[in-house]
Amino acid sequence: MNETLTVHADGHVTGLYTELIDLHRLGRLHVERFTTIEFSDEHQQWCVNDPNGRTLYSHPSRQQCLRWEHEHFNKQQEEKMT
Repeated sequence: MNETLTVHADGHVTGLYTELIDLHRLGRLHVERFTTIEFSDEHQQWCVNDPNGRTLYSHPSRQQCLRWEHEHFNKQQEEKMT
């Protein structure tokens, strides 16, 4: 998997958290989750939800939801850079 971090003009860095890179070496971290991954009893699937509770993706496998979240938001980060 590719990891995309964006360094902004003011020096702050945005991207998905990863342990492949020691982000603590860049300085103090401020981490916020953009999504939650929760099991829906009603739909019997795992759901990736945005802060407003809107389901962005769902799948029976939690691991697949984590994979989708990672790929989706890294792709968004890469598109912002182009």
